[in-house]
Amino acid sequence: MRLGIVTYNIAADWDIPAILANCEAVGIHGAELRTTHAHGVEPTLSAQERREIKARFADSPVTIIGLGTTCEFHALDAETVQENIETAKEFAQLAHDVGATGIKVRPNGLQLEAGVPREQTLEQIGSALSEVGAAAQDLNVEVWLEMHGRDTAEPQNIRRIMDNAADSNVYVCWNSNPQDVESGSIAASYALVRNEIHHVHINRLYSDYPYRELFGLLNDDGYTGWLCAEIQASSDPLTVLQYYRTLFHSLGG
Repeated sequence: MRLGIVTYNIAADWDIPAILANCEAVGIHGAELRTTHAHGVEPTLSAQERREIKARFADSPVTIIGLGTTCEFHALDAETVQENIETAKEFAQLAHDVGATGIKVRPNGLQLEAGVPREQTLEQIGSALSEVGAAAQDLNVEVWLEMHGRDTAEPQNIRRIMDNAADSNVYVCWNSNPQDVESGSIAASYALVRNEIHHVHINRLYSDYPYRELFGLLNDDGYTGWLCAEIQASSDPLTVLQYYRTLFHSLGG
């Protein structure tokens, strides 16, 4: 397993040179680049700019793991859903061009208040993901569904979304949520999606979340991917990340 960072929020103000220099300085060698942040890795980049970013990472010990989008597919309006699908496809092309392995997308809620049955929204999200996944597969880019959003972060709902997006190059980004924990353990939640986990977000390692259990389960399954720290901003981010790296290893990461 390898420790990386999500640039939201700890590195939101870093440009690409700062990401490369700072990650190398603290011994963390991977980054998931969040959209809207100062590094500016967005679909609007020119072909030349994409080549330059890919070359910068290739010349560095730091890996560009993936691109963190805000694309979501639960809207009531079909046009809004399609716009998010097309934006996700643009990010998949960008990921291919800059040398990233995948793109992160998210569910972000149900439409129960609007009278839409739970299963209908979960099916809609899964169908949209299938379209994005198929397009990304042609680019050799994975789609990672973050376990995110009110209601949709529930592992059972993620399972249903994945069932509706089956065999379509869509995988799970485990997000280390409180909803995962039952009676102090994540074993039941983890079992629902263990075969589809291709990316992991971790956050406050000092919390009550059973990180030692998570790392053990991932190790038992032979997980060799990235675990990316999605943590709050700091006035001294390098010191925070050095401590974070040490605690990560002490917990079995």
